[in-house]
Amino acid sequence: MYLYRLVNALARRGHEVDVIHCAESYHVLQPQVPSKQFPNHPNVTVHTLRSGWGMLSPLLTQQTGGTWFKTEPILRVMMSKKFDVIHYHNISLLGPKVLQLAPDYPDFLKVYTAHEHWLICPMHVLWKNDERPCDKPECLRCTLKFRRPPQWWRYTRRLEKSTAGVDLFLSPSRFTRQMHRERGFTRDLECLPYFVEIAPAPTAGAEPSPHPRSYFLFVGRLEKLKGLQAVLPVFQKYKEADLLVAGTGMYEQELREQAHDMPNVIFLGSLQQAELEALYRRAIAVIVPSIGYEVFGIIIIEAFRQKTPVIAHALGGLQEVVEESGGGLLYRTPAELLEAMDRLRTDGALRLEMGERGYRKTVELWSEEAHLHRYFQVLGEAAQHKLGAVPWESPQRMSLAFPAVAG
Repeated sequence: MYLYRLVNALARRGHEVDVIHCAESYHVLQPQVPSKQFPNHPNVTVHTLRSGWGMLSPLLTQQTGGTWFKTEPILRVMMSKKFDVIHYHNISLLGPKVLQLAPDYPDFLKVYTAHEHWLICPMHVLWKNDERPCDKPECLRCTLKFRRPPQWWRYTRRLEKSTAGVDLFLSPSRFTRQMHRERGFTRDLECLPYFVEIAPAPTAGAEPSPHPRSYFLFVGRLEKLKGLQAVLPVFQKYKEADLLVAGTGMYEQELREQAHDMPNVIFLGSLQQAELEALYRRAIAVIVPSIGYEVFGIIIIEAFRQKTPVIAHALGGLQEVVEESGGGLLYRTPAELLEAMDRLRTDGALRLEMGERGYRKTVELWSEEAHLHRYFQVLGEAAQHKLGAVPWESPQRMSLAFPAVAG
């Protein structure tokens, strides 16, 4: 969602954006065609890579780190016009070698955003043995625990060689930047948090609630590291409010079985953005219980956009966003979660105050305008350092390529 928002925000401002993505990589874990369609601005051109080799293509990349069948199509796009910026996102199944691909002209920037911890973790998420946050690297054993084939290229200098030509590394949070430093990544990362579009400030009580009872809201993928299984026992005996769960995922069946005798836990499945916004607006609070290291916590600012406070697990990038905004409460234990839920349910003034704080901070730091201001600032600094000038300042338009795995 961040990448979709960024691509179209740039396009609306007159920039040309080309997106390169690998359909075969998407279908490794999701054989179906995406059920939701996201329309793009006319300035966005999408290039879908299909080698014809099916799963063999991403498997070769995962094992060797090379781009293989994707090399020529990517280079064709890079040579098709004069790009000012080549910005890499989620490239794990394009391989580190993709960072070494380049057009035949010199005056461009190469940028990489660390949307996860792939640079320092074969499983991307620093989630050890599919059980707990990683405290100490044991990567081969952990990879086997996840039932994934080991990435032999990680035992060579391929990553070091591939990242050497990147001009600018970006991190969504100070936490993620620090984790990269602690795990041995030696390049500097500039902080560039995620953003949401800011609509007119919602008016409390201006529309009927989408649910007949007071409720807390969970939004996200239903995976173990998202931590919903640790929240459900709290609602086992909590009758004062419901828990609405929006999202789907590979851990969904286990969660539904865990909550089978809890009528106050309602699974809503995958929802459209407009449906989510209505749920955000009328929730007592949004619970963000991730037990893994989130790089930022975009669900938090989506709640803040609707003036809704959050209750978040004090871990990773989540803690950073809540503390900086003052828009919610943090917890470390089930007892603290229950206490936070009751505070916001029973203290309407506190709930309104935290919602206002979160909204104001989102406008200030995590809005589209704030994000693009910072984005062009760090791009300009990197261009000045590499090229001695900022090529796109005159005229005020630039051309960007976004190589990404996303389907």
